[in-house]
Amino acid sequence: MNRDEQLRRIRDRSRPWDILVIGGGATGVGIAVDAASRGFDVVLVDRSDFGKGTSSRSTKLVHGGVRYLEQGNISLVMDALKERGILRENAPHLVQDLAFIVPSYEWWEAPFYGIGLRLYDLLAGKYGFGPSRNLARDETLERIPTLKTEGLRGGVIYYDGQFDDARLLLNLTQTAFEQGATLVNYCPVVALTRGADGFISGAIARNEDQGEELAIRARSVVNAAGPFADQVRRIADPGASPLLAPSQGINLVLDRSFLPGEDAIMVPHTADGRVMFAIPWHGHTVVGTTDTPISEISLEPRPFQEEIDFVLETASRYLRRAPGPHDILSAFAGIRPLVRAGEGKDTASLSRDHVIHVDQNGLMTIVGGKWTTYRSMAEDCVNHAVMLGSLAERPCGTRHLKIHGYHQNAEKFGELAVYGTDAVAIQALIRAHPELGEKLHPELPYCGAEIVWAARAEMARTLEDALSRRTRALLLNARAATEMAPRAASLMAAELGRNESWIADQVESFARLAERYLPLEV
Repeated sequence: MNRDEQLRRIRDRSRPWDILVIGGGATGVGIAVDAASRGFDVVLVDRSDFGKGTSSRSTKLVHGGVRYLEQGNISLVMDALKERGILRENAPHLVQDLAFIVPSYEWWEAPFYGIGLRLYDLLAGKYGFGPSRNLARDETLERIPTLKTEGLRGGVIYYDGQFDDARLLLNLTQTAFEQGATLVNYCPVVALTRGADGFISGAIARNEDQGEELAIRARSVVNAAGPFADQVRRIADPGASPLLAPSQGINLVLDRSFLPGEDAIMVPHTADGRVMFAIPWHGHTVVGTTDTPISEISLEPRPFQEEIDFVLETASRYLRRAPGPHDILSAFAGIRPLVRAGEGKDTASLSRDHVIHVDQNGLMTIVGGKWTTYRSMAEDCVNHAVMLGSLAERPCGTRHLKIHGYHQNAEKFGELAVYGTDAVAIQALIRAHPELGEKLHPELPYCGAEIVWAARAEMARTLEDALSRRTRALLLNARAATEMAPRAASLMAAELGRNESWIADQVESFARLAERYLPLEV
């Protein structure tokens, strides 16, 4: 993908696009993939980098949602379990099975949770990842040796999916491009335009690099801006009633010693009504999450101290060695664009179903949902956009569409496995320039060739793009990411034609950002 080429497509366009998508997260990019694969002319713009917000800040799980089963939302669970299976089929280089252990310390827990998880298996049907079963105490400790042993009776094992969210989003962006879509990051919408009939007929977007304004006309305009969806709606109608009741969730990243095996821990009940996960991810341990109602939306949310304390305290109830603030390598927060359901309702109980809303001005907005169901959400949204724009009906083809990088045995690429088939090109870079194969930091797996590839082929424009979303250095270890920043910035500058001043500015701004990923009291 070449950003200049994408911009040229927009500048040279004389006729309306079929669909304009505002927002480059999982939902927006999923819509672009769906629409383009049906043969529609689709353009997508994002105010920042692809996945800068919610879509790169998940708990890294592709799952049906055990908690939603308890809430009685069977249809959401079944849809998510189906989509979980489809996603594993279409992106096996990024989606893998993961075994979860539910430890039991009370006599009733194993039989109670065992029944629920067998229902979870049943609902998955042919898309199941493996059968759940009860575990004896010894096998539970064999699989999770860091569990507290006092009072431990055994556990239940079940299977779900794990993925790298930002890498999947990027591969979806590449898939959309390959299907004919035009996608541009760092191109915020500054105005929504109307046709002679008074309905929304396009947008004015600003290319942040050059400061130029781009006029984009479209038959259907889809607002897929996630937590910022209400802000986009207010561009057209300042008095628009809010659709969202946003919620913040955080995750803490610890070193591998807290979860040295290949299995994860799931705690079914925490004090805030959610479940707690501790999962192995890229050689580290991710622990979360929370569900905290918020009133202000930020592009760079920060974990509240009480959230950090809550996750640490909950983890300490189950782990033999209680993690403390000094063990946190990185702490990140994401904002869920939950659909409002009246005043006074706690966000933990709000539905994760998606909603498609059309304002009186013709702007279509999609909110809610979850990462796992992005494909079915996109299918639903494109069907509506076709009707709204009076476009020719064409069947959805994403059910069997392989996602860019698809490779059934990507593990053979070692630490480059998340790139799938693109790993071959990165390996070629290393062969041509062996110094690019050197790790940028001893505590992280990333090498210089990955930074070059991010700038050359993945539309990374800033150091943050490369260290937070093309690689996951910032989320895995904020201090280490800061230490590797100067070398990474130099590599990007050489690829993008930037000067020493740009390098200094990028390193300084990244250092400030990384401070936000560390606990306040450390």
